[in-house]
Amino acid sequence: SRKKSSTSHEHTTNIKQKIYENIKSIFSTMILVLFITSAVVEGSLTPTPSMEGTIKVGDRMFINKFLFGASTPTYVPFTDIELPYFRLPALREPERNEILVFRFPGDQNQLKDNKVEFWVKRCIGTPGDVVEIRNKVIFVNGEEFPIPPNITYKNQPVKKEGSRNSQIYPKSKNWNEDNYGPLVIPGKGDIVDLTPDNIEQWRTLINREHGRNVVIVREADIFIDGEIAASYELKEDYYFMVGDNRDDSLDSRFWGFVPRENIVGTP
Repeated sequence: SRKKSSTSHEHTTNIKQKIYENIKSIFSTMILVLFITSAVVEGSLTPTPSMEGTIKVGDRMFINKFLFGASTPTYVPFTDIELPYFRLPALREPERNEILVFRFPGDQNQLKDNKVEFWVKRCIGTPGDVVEIRNKVIFVNGEEFPIPPNITYKNQPVKKEGSRNSQIYPKSKNWNEDNYGPLVIPGKGDIVDLTPDNIEQWRTLINREHGRNVVIVREADIFIDGEIAASYELKEDYYFMVGDNRDDSLDSRFWGFVPRENIVGTP
């Protein structure tokens, strides 16, 4: 009887040990997968037709996250809960004419997007570049931008120069999506002069750099975090993104710049 009891106890102990080892193995695997998908490579579906012709809706793609700086997880998977994170140095910086995956920064008057959304567009402007669109043709620093081989246009008339689209960024400009700019892409260390006439172009960007609403305009005076300011020094590099499906793309022409911190990788 004692022998049977001892054997039964050992059997129960072995089962508990196996369960523990299995749980430990599954947990370790989950941690490893989480690290790989957050820092090195992640699979994703193309959500919109903005790159149609080059990348189609529903196309599956792997995102190379290691190139521009691997990081610890930035949010809890399958949720919009953000996590504090650490990013390693980048192997190189994003380049002009490169297709990039980035976290959507939000609409032009939005401090931050309410969801964790990753978009894919073509980068046409890097810090210091001057971007201009003339009758749908893109020019960067005065030279015509390379035309993507699978670029797509809808059959519709070109919106004339001076025909203002109220949805265009920045709203203070008399531009539209077909005739746009010239617009200088800002970079880290740039100092911009602030006036009541141009503050709406910079308000959201400054607020985002502070992580809260710090810009207040009182008559002719501009205050940043409670102090009067006639200029502002930018803390980050910015990029200008446009879709290859030019007439069906919600991109930087409508919501503004993408901060370097938001760029995740290449598809």
